[in-house]
Parts: sequence; structure tokens; C-alpha cells
Amino acid sequence: MDGKRVVVVGAGIGGLTAAALLAQRGYAVQVFEQALVPGGCASTFKRRGFTFDVGATQVAGLEPGGIHHRVFAELGVALPAATACDPACAVFLPGERQPINVWRDPERWQAERQRQFPGSEPFWQLLGSLFRYSWAFQSRDPVLPPRSVWDCWRLAQALRPDTLLTLPHTFTTVGQMLRAYGLNDRRLKTFLDMQLKLYSQVGADQTALLYAATALNVSQQPQGLSHLQGSMQALSDALVQALAQQGGKLHLRHTVKQIKPEPASASTRATTSAATSAAVEICNQKTGKTWTEPADHIVANVTVQNLVQLLGSAAPAGYRQRVERLPAGSGAFVIYLGVEQAAIPADCPPHLQFLYDYDEPIAENNSLFVSVSQPGDGRAPAGCATIVASSFTNPDIWWNTTEYAALKQQYTDQAIARLSGYFDLDPQHIIHIEAATPRSFARYTARDHGIVGGIGQRVPTFGPFGFATRTPIRNLWLVGDSTHPGEGTAGVSYAALTAVQQIEQTATPFY
Repeated sequence: MDGKRVVVVGAGIGGLTAAALLAQRGYAVQVFEQALVPGGCASTFKRRGFTFDVGATQVAGLEPGGIHHRVFAELGVALPAATACDPACAVFLPGERQPINVWRDPERWQAERQRQFPGSEPFWQLLGSLFRYSWAFQSRDPVLPPRSVWDCWRLAQALRPDTLLTLPHTFTTVGQMLRAYGLNDRRLKTFLDMQLKLYSQVGADQTALLYAATALNVSQQPQGLSHLQGSMQALSDALVQALAQQGGKLHLRHTVKQIKPEPASASTRATTSAATSAAVEICNQKTGKTWTEPADHIVANVTVQNLVQLLGSAAPAGYRQRVERLPAGSGAFVIYLGVEQAAIPADCPPHLQFLYDYDEPIAENNSLFVSVSQPGDGRAPAGCATIVASSFTNPDIWWNTTEYAALKQQYTDQAIARLSGYFDLDPQHIIHIEAATPRSFARYTARDHGIVGGIGQRVPTFGPFGFATRTPIRNLWLVGDSTHPGEGTAGVSYAALTAVQQIEQTATPFY
């Protein structure tokens, strides 16, 4: 197995996808995960007969040609059972009782947005065109951003004449395009802010237009968002199954303490900035045993902030400085409710979004993204349902307080009060209440400061300007929501596929 030993740090969807694909290609793969279960922010936990999705609650890329469909077909594993989300989301603006429904059918969605936002259709048509060009480009597996001659070659191979039509918009934000079209509709801007915050971590004024074109169109056919049968854990369970079938090994409750690059030899200094990945230091949480595991390649399914910490003094100075200059990431406050079915309105869609006050930011508990289990989907006992409601929050307020328990209870009470405007959350209908904060995510997913959702897709950090899977250290690869295209299980799977293709290329030198 000379040159074929791979250590994967973290068993999130990106890490598991890379691991399974590499094992299928003949690499000796070991995955080390500090948590009790795989899946990362797309994992689950159980309480009193209820199954709660920890963070991610919906999936893109299950359709033929979609990233999960492609990966699972290659691995020879059946896709998890799922139902289409239609609408993908029902968005409630302040003071409005009727939602803006983001329908799966393109014509129905067009009619909805024309009714909701008169005069905005040219803007939506532009987004649709940019999405078609970008989606076709992405389907040809470009490497973004490129960091080697081979990466540039792959990028060039993916280009087509229609791809060039996106170039004039490379440095444009959604907010700038709204102003260019003379669209000053407060409802439209608020709707876009709410939806984009879910995907890009920032609102319309900061989100790159090309990224927004994908985020705002991927929920329509022939693509679409899906609700998994059972739970989000079904996705990681299927990848774990594929990994085991190919001879790969998953080690849970094993903490990676350090990534140890080996000093570069004279022959490698010309092609790498400073070092070649050599090993990881690992601690078995159960026994306390610590050892160093050698590797020819290391795939880090962690945030870029965590990667720099794992490298310590071995992190290249320029890379460390770039990470330190990133705008602060977002955390999440999440409330998990197990309720009687009587609490759920008739015909409740699986995903909703609420903004309660125009004058407060789309953060904290003023905006809630809500996922509701469906009868028979395996998340709740008969006659019951789950409600998972999340809101972005500043991580610092949870770490810089001596009144953590009181703050958590305050947010819980506030969330329940606001959700009660739609759901019947009379205490007699509530069976279980639990909440998570950035501290919770830091503890259970090991993400730095409990930040979630990846790097904000601003112009300086999206796509061609983002963090690459190929790091400055040779044979050290980054996957997960810090890499293009970022957010969601589809995004991290694209990053994993890119890393796998790059690793294979190193075994067959490109001339």
C-alpha cells in the first residue's frame, strides 16, 4: 500500500464521502471521529422515542446527476429513502399570516414570486440564467479555487462559452443587482436576506450574486430539496456502510490532537510551501491511549480554524493569517421539541422560516428556521412529531457569560413564545424540550467556538476566492463547509469528490 495510507480527520458527510470513495479506489483508509456517532452537524440524537436532527435537516443532490446520486452510484450503495420538499420552505414575513411558498415546480414558483414581488421578474430571470450556466459548470467537476497546474487544467476542461457569461457578475453582490434593477421592495429584500442567511451566512448586501443564483434556484426541479426517511443520520449510515464494504475503518471516540507534517526534503521544497503531511496524533477517549498514526495523505474534515489549530506551529504563516482575518463566524441556538401531533397545524410543510420583527436583525431568535417531522417518517412515535427550530447567534455571547444557564433558558422561553404563534405549544402538548447553543456544538462536534454553516459567501470568500481543498502543505487536504462550494451536505460532498480526484492525480503525475 505504498503511498496509499489515508487518515481522515472527522466523520462528517464530507469526511465519510472522501473516505468511502478513496477506499473504493484501493486506498487503506482510517477515519477518526471524536463523537459517539458519525455525521457531524448532519447527525442525530434520540430522546424519549423522538429522533432529532442535530443541525442539517434537508438534503440536495439526490436527483439523477446530483452529487449524492453520483457518489452512491459509484459506491454501489442505495440512496436513503426520501420525499421531496414541496414547498422547499414556507417563509413568513412580519405581521403576515400567509407565507411565501418556495415551490418545487418552476412554473408554480414563478407565479408565486410574481404575485409576492411584482416587477421583480427580470431579477429572477437573471438568477435563473446564472444558475443554469453555473450548475452545468459545476457538473463538469472543476477545481475551485485552483492551486496547481493540474487544478488549472481541470478548471479549463470545465469551461464552456456559456460559463463566460457569468464572468461580468463575479464581483457583484445580490444587493448591488437589486439596486441595478431599481428594486426597493422591503418585502423582497427581507425575503432574500432570510433565505440567503441560511445558505451563505450573510444577507443580500454581502452575498456574492453567483453563489446566490445557486442557493436560490437549487430547490426547483429538476434539482430540489429532500426530506430523508428516518433522519439525516441515514445519509452518514449509508456512507459508513460503503466504507466498511470497501475495507475502510471508522474509529469513533478518537480525538485527533495534532497533525504533524514532516519537514520537506530538498526535492519537495520546489513544489510545496513548507512541509509534507506525515502523521496525526490520536487519543482513544475510552482508554486514554495516545499514539501517532502515519499517513501518505491526510483529509481534514474540519473547519479551517480547527485545521490551523491542529497544525499548530506547522501552519504556514500566510495561511494562518488568512484564517485569522476571516470575519467572525455564526453560531446557532437550536431548540428541539417533541410534541403531540395536535400541536402541528394541518398541512404543515416540513420546513418553515419566520421573521418576527422588521426592525430586529435576522439573527438571535428574531428569525427561526423550523423543520417539522412528517407522519411516518421515523422521527417521532405514533401521534407525535418533532419540531427543530434554529436561529443564528453570535458565539461570543455564549462563551463570555457567567450566566450561561439563565441565558439558555431565556432563549428557550423566547423561542417557544414565538413558535406558539404558529404551533399549538400549550404545555400539555409538549413532551420533550431540549436546546443547544454554540457551546453545545463545540462540545459535540468539536467545531471551533461552535461556529456552524461554513464561511460566509461574500465576494472575497466564495468560489474562485475561497479556501481550496488543496492546502499549502503537500498531501494535506481540507474538506467540509470551509471549502467551495460550502454549505450543506451537497456542498461538502463536492469538496470531498474534488479532494479524492486530486489525491488520485498525485499517484499519476500530470505533465
